[in-house]
Amino acid sequence: MKQGSLRSSAYAVLTAFIWGTAFVAQSVGAEHVPPLAFNAARSVIAFVFLLVLCAVMRSGRRKGQAASVTRSRKDLLLGGFWCGLTLGLASFLQQKGLDTTSPGKAGFITALYIVLVPIFGIFLKKRVPKAVWVSVLLAVTGLYCLCITESFTIAPGDLCVMLCAFVFTAQILLVDHFVTVVDGVELSCCQFFFVTAFSLIGSLLFEHPTWVGLTMAAGAILYAGLLSSGVGYTLQILAQKGSNPTVISLLLSLESVFATISGAAILGDRLSGREYFGCALMLAAVVLAQLPDRKKA
Repeated sequence: MKQGSLRSSAYAVLTAFIWGTAFVAQSVGAEHVPPLAFNAARSVIAFVFLLVLCAVMRSGRRKGQAASVTRSRKDLLLGGFWCGLTLGLASFLQQKGLDTTSPGKAGFITALYIVLVPIFGIFLKKRVPKAVWVSVLLAVTGLYCLCITESFTIAPGDLCVMLCAFVFTAQILLVDHFVTVVDGVELSCCQFFFVTAFSLIGSLLFEHPTWVGLTMAAGAILYAGLLSSGVGYTLQILAQKGSNPTVISLLLSLESVFATISGAAILGDRLSGREYFGCALMLAAVVLAQLPDRKKA
């Protein structure tokens, strides 16, 4: 393996580890802070971090390069608004779901977006390989084992995280569109600005967070904001630079595995045999969806 590929793979695995363990931080934060307030706090940290990063990156560029990276501030604001809106809604649903579901289950259910992205690509006139349809069947079966009880009911927390996966799919497709016309880090920075604004307004209107709760969740907020949102997104960009996106996506999907492991190791969460089987099917679906198409090969 080339040194560049090894470094990119290491970045991707580290990103998956940060994102996976962040489910534990979010679960701890959910015990003290309402969902919108938690997301507002973590997003403002990510925004400040990425704002500083953008300033450093701009200072490192030549004057002639700046205009070629971001073609239009209008595109940047438009992309930041829509990506921020979808990311804010997805983050709220995920954080709300963690009120009643475990980090491990939330991690695996959220990973469904990796399967949903190529499915939604049908509406963008992109061909979907047969392996993806098989992965969808595996994912649906896995979700049934994970979420549906013997009385054919679904827990509210699991439903919120399932909806979160669909909204994350929209956010990923929006990022995929806007990143072709604006700088990725600048888009992320603008995105988190709008996530902060939406979450803060929603929290002031519908929630009643306390300083005591924010103080008790300070560590979880700092981890989710600085590492999961700020550092994690930056590492993802470094991992994808000049790498095979299929391989990187497969490595990033390991966040669901790290979420289950960290939930069991740190919080003492335990899943039933049926739920572990559902996790295995979900992971198999995620892996199968990322395998290269034989016809293209």
